[in-house]
Amino acid sequence: MASPARSSPVAFSGIASFTGGDSSLLPDPNSQTGSAAGSFQGEGLLAGTAGGVPEVDGGSGGEAEFGFQRPEFGQEALAGTVQIYDRHVFLCYKSPNVWPSHVEAAESDRLPRLLFAALKARKEDMKKRTRMTICEGEDGTDSSNGDVLIFPDMIRYRKLTHFDVDTFVEEVLVKDNEWLPGAAEPLTGSFVFICAHQSRDRRCGVCGPALVKKFKEEITLYGLQRQVSVRPCSHVGGHKYAGNVIIFSPNINGELTGHWYGYVSPDDVPTLLEQHIRKGKIVDHLWRGQMGLSEEDQKNAQNLRLQPNSGMEQNTAKEFIETAGTDGVVNGTIAGAGGCCQGTGNISCCQNTPPMEKPENDQIGEQKTQEVEQEKSKMETKTSSNKAASCTRKICAMPTWFESWEREDTYAALAVVAAIASVAVAYSCYRQLR
Repeated sequence: MASPARSSPVAFSGIASFTGGDSSLLPDPNSQTGSAAGSFQGEGLLAGTAGGVPEVDGGSGGEAEFGFQRPEFGQEALAGTVQIYDRHVFLCYKSPNVWPSHVEAAESDRLPRLLFAALKARKEDMKKRTRMTICEGEDGTDSSNGDVLIFPDMIRYRKLTHFDVDTFVEEVLVKDNEWLPGAAEPLTGSFVFICAHQSRDRRCGVCGPALVKKFKEEITLYGLQRQVSVRPCSHVGGHKYAGNVIIFSPNINGELTGHWYGYVSPDDVPTLLEQHIRKGKIVDHLWRGQMGLSEEDQKNAQNLRLQPNSGMEQNTAKEFIETAGTDGVVNGTIAGAGGCCQGTGNISCCQNTPPMEKPENDQIGEQKTQEVEQEKSKMETKTSSNKAASCTRKICAMPTWFESWEREDTYAALAVVAAIASVAVAYSCYRQLR
């Protein structure tokens, strides 16, 4: 049974009081931070941590302790570490350098606080599970303070103020209508959000800015300035996976998808740009999960992609569900069987377990072709013999006299007609002779 945090349109992964008392939310043992004194106890998915307890900066430290060279970097399995949700709302607001640990709860930051409160109050009325995150805002740019970006809708609303919050949430996020004071602007291209919330966790504060810088350098090198937008954002959950990157980009079919990556280092940036953004392919060794898929389905989707000769690029939740179903079954085979498991001491045994084999597509096609040929042969046999067609349905009507008429019946009928004619002629001659 799904936890209350998953079943609610706006899931809260802060403390247990926001999740219906979910006892599975335990402190993150890998956190370098403690709880913030006087902070708002409980956030939306914006504030959910890997362990469920709010975290703040844990003191000074450098690259070796909090950066890409830290001992635990890259040590845990990533797939299935994104809590399921359907819509991501980004509020552009100020700079990461001035964000408090819980920006949506700070008294001095009225707009984030009121928007978060409105989302919480209307969570039961929204059809889509919604996640809220703060991203960098700078007046006079394409992400000015108060702008709201909504994915996967790919729209932007300009200049939201704290006076408009309730109406905005009601019209746009509850009723799925347009917000009349500001027309929705379509967004194009790809969007990259990188957690750089230093006041929340030191690891994100060290890794995030370095990744933002590297992405911008590579985007300039590739000449993608008009196609790819990069923004630092607030906490997205899973400090221990820093650098955390979320990419909203069209897949190989042109459909927008939201994918999460963890343990991203500057050396991985060219790969993400080339493979994910330019080619629409998932980079599995960094992949945490995807918008629209449950944690279990995320693991099943990756296991399916990694099967030898699978020939599948599952880039959207819709594609995976259509292929695997909601229970992760693919062509009668459990997609998640033989997949990743988590042993003691955070040791993954993914490589030690062979993937479950599934029927090859060409074998399935060949079997269907044979079945079609057999049916065709049966129909030809029935036609050539002029027999009454046997109905293949469970219930069929009795054949009519015309459908069951055979050649011998025709000959007998002709003989009877000829005999009657002969008798008539003979009787006529007899009458004349008299």
